[in-house]
Amino acid sequence: MIEMKIFGLALDEQSQVPLLILKDTNEEYVLPIWIGAMEAMSISITLNKVNISRPLTHDLMLNISNGLEVSILKVVITELKEGTYFAEIHLKQGETAYQMDSRPSDAIALAVRSEAPIYASEELLEKVSFQFSQDQEAVLKDQESEQWTELLEKFNIDDFKYNQ
Repeated sequence: MIEMKIFGLALDEQSQVPLLILKDTNEEYVLPIWIGAMEAMSISITLNKVNISRPLTHDLMLNISNGLEVSILKVVITELKEGTYFAEIHLKQGETAYQMDSRPSDAIALAVRSEAPIYASEELLEKVSFQFSQDQEAVLKDQESEQWTELLEKFNIDDFKYNQ
């Protein structure tokens, strides 16, 4: 397993789908993962330290885990099958360890909230990543990031409430 860090969040120019970009701590590999808009928003809220009045789904999941004294040890992006990434959340409660299947975006949203490390399998990285270029800039500090921040500032949780 190779430890990864969030390099940035961007919008895929062609599909307009959010793109989460991970890179390893040695800056040799970059792993792009296309994710859903709500998961991107959830990750971005945490990365940008945006305060919201009510817990989002990932906040709730972490609150439940903490309440049950379950620690999130790490998340691992394990494989790519038929265009879909798979991940695991590694948990511990007392002396018992658990592994839960997860979408990478949900696992990473929990990892950033709990400050758990993010890993990718070496086999996966060799299969799908490309070598990191030293002349790239972090997307969290560019115009894409500013657009996400503007979107977050306008974000109103009430607009997403379920109405019966």
